[in-house]
Amino acid sequence: MRIARFSIDGNVAFGAVEGDKPDELVLDIIKGIPFADFELSGTRVPLSKVRLLPPVLPNKVVAFGRNYAEHARELGNEVPDAPFAFFKPSTSVIGSGDEIQYPAFSQELHHEAELAVVIGRMCREVPRERVRDVVFGYTCANDITARDVQRREKQWARAKGFDTSCPLGPWVETDLDLSAAADLTIQLTVNGEQRQLGRTSEMVHPIEDLIVNISEAMTLLPGDVVLTGTPAGVGPLNVGDEVAVTIEGIGTLTNKVVKRG
Repeated sequence: MRIARFSIDGNVAFGAVEGDKPDELVLDIIKGIPFADFELSGTRVPLSKVRLLPPVLPNKVVAFGRNYAEHARELGNEVPDAPFAFFKPSTSVIGSGDEIQYPAFSQELHHEAELAVVIGRMCREVPRERVRDVVFGYTCANDITARDVQRREKQWARAKGFDTSCPLGPWVETDLDLSAAADLTIQLTVNGEQRQLGRTSEMVHPIEDLIVNISEAMTLLPGDVVLTGTPAGVGPLNVGDEVAVTIEGIGTLTNKVVKRG
C-alpha cells in the first residue's frame, strides 16, 4: 500500500494511493492514522486535486553517512567500519513539490539520493531478526548538503540540518519487505539529466544493521525516519534546478531549488 499525507481545502489527512497511471491516481482517505489500526473511508479524491505533504512528521531523522563505498571514496573519505550516524531536525523536512531553499551561508549545495526507512512502532534495542517488525515502509529522500559548510565546520549540524534540507516523499510504500528493499534501483536527475544511479544492495551496512545500531542507543518512535546513505554521483545544485529522486517500487520525489527569501 502507498500511503500519502496531504492537504485539501485546509484539511490534512492520510490516504491510500490507488491506480497505476500517474494522471489517474486517486486517494482513498484513511480513517485514523496509519500507525494504528485504520480503515479506508471509501471517500476518494484525485491526487491532482491535493497538495502532497511530507508523508510523515518524524520526531527525528537519523541519517547514516558514507554507507556506499564509492560515495565515500568520491569525497576522499574512508569507509567506516561501523555505521556512522548523524541527525537532521524535524524542521528540515519538506514534501514532494515543496521548494528547497538555498541557504545564504553556503555557496555549494549538493544533492544526495537516499532510501528512507519509516519506523512503524516504538522500539528500542531491536534485535536483527526483529527489524522487519518495526519497519512501517519506505520512501524517497534527498539529503541536501551544504558541502562547503560541511568541510569547513567538520561537524554537520548546519551543513545537513538547515530548513528544507530533507525532502521526503512522495508517499510511504508499505508492501516492500526487507529483502526487496535491499536491492532496489536508486537514481537522481537534475533538470532531467541523470546524476546518480546505484542499487541499495551496494550499502556497506544493510538496513538491519542500521536499525540495530541506532536502536541500541535510543528509542525510535512511529514516524521516525532512517536515511540509509547515498550512492556515488553527488554534485551541485543551483537556484532554478529541479531535482528528482526515483526509487524502484516506490516512486519519484521532485523538488525545485529556490533562493531563500
